[in-house]
Amino acid sequence: MELTKENLLKALSEVIDPDLKKDLVSLGMIQNIHIDGDKAAFDVVLTTPACPLKEVIKKDCEEKIQKHLGEVKTIINMTSNVTTKRDEGPVLPGVKNIIAVSSGKGGVGKSTIAANLAVALARSGADVGLIDADIYGPSIPTMFNCEFEQPGIVQEDGKNKIVPIQQYGVKLISIGLLTNSEDAVVWRGPMASSALRQFISDAKWGELDYLVIDLPPGTSDIHLTLVQAVPVTGAVVVTTPQKVALADAQKGISMFKQPQINVPILGLVENMSWFTPEELPDNKYYIFGEGGGQKLAEKNEVELLGQIPIVQTIRESGDSGYPAAMKDGELSDAFMRLAENVARQVAIRNASQAETKKVEVTV
Repeated sequence: MELTKENLLKALSEVIDPDLKKDLVSLGMIQNIHIDGDKAAFDVVLTTPACPLKEVIKKDCEEKIQKHLGEVKTIINMTSNVTTKRDEGPVLPGVKNIIAVSSGKGGVGKSTIAANLAVALARSGADVGLIDADIYGPSIPTMFNCEFEQPGIVQEDGKNKIVPIQQYGVKLISIGLLTNSEDAVVWRGPMASSALRQFISDAKWGELDYLVIDLPPGTSDIHLTLVQAVPVTGAVVVTTPQKVALADAQKGISMFKQPQINVPILGLVENMSWFTPEELPDNKYYIFGEGGGQKLAEKNEVELLGQIPIVQTIRESGDSGYPAAMKDGELSDAFMRLAENVARQVAIRNASQAETKKVEVTV
């Protein structure tokens, strides 16, 4: 078969995206085709730079070209354009996807997961922001080693806008950056909700692929404020394997699934899955139980996005302000796999579900 643009597209129409279950051509993922004699160059535009199947898709393209067109000298540029289903409203117009990170109870490592997820997404090449919505217990400034920094203020359209600080490739904002780190935030619920609205509406976030929201534990008015203020792409729920944490995580899942809220669950993260001593790297000790996260995910028909072990490095990284996802090694790989799975679920959600809208909550 002669090497032409039409024949190349015909060959590539047999390459199926494993997640979206459609061929690359009909999905519009094949772009910028250039033919020069027996040479072909084109872009494969993935739905996220964190795509875990990047090499699989590239190999499939090469195999289909060889099958139909023979030995063609091919240059395949794997690029990305993160998808979105948000409506273009006045709030966060440049943000493609908003990911809420939630937990049914405190102490399960939700902020650790949110921080490392944001860093891992940024390391994959995405533009990422992080809002610390845990107004009463902000920990993101410590985890990012920026407790003593303050966001800037700029004038835009006659209004003051907060400029998030940037650390490790992530734009972030927290009440901990606006108050003394040793002072308690003694506010009633409406004041905390007002602070979250300011972080959303009065901050200059710019263009972002993902905005991660680190919610407080439980199911509080902060959660309701979020879904009322802005369309949320999906929620990630964090738990540990133990029974008491799973019971509270179920409540968190149920909250997002309520008809009047109806925020898609991207999946579940099981933190503190097992303990492996440094001197016994092949041993796993299931301190908080085994398999709880998987069972909860299956019960709710959602993905188990990742299992993160108890490792001293995570605690040390949080205390030192240098997230574990920044370091090379098995732990960093675990957070990168988590980020890939979250990005994958966002892409599937955007391809298969309706446009996200703000929630009208009457309770």
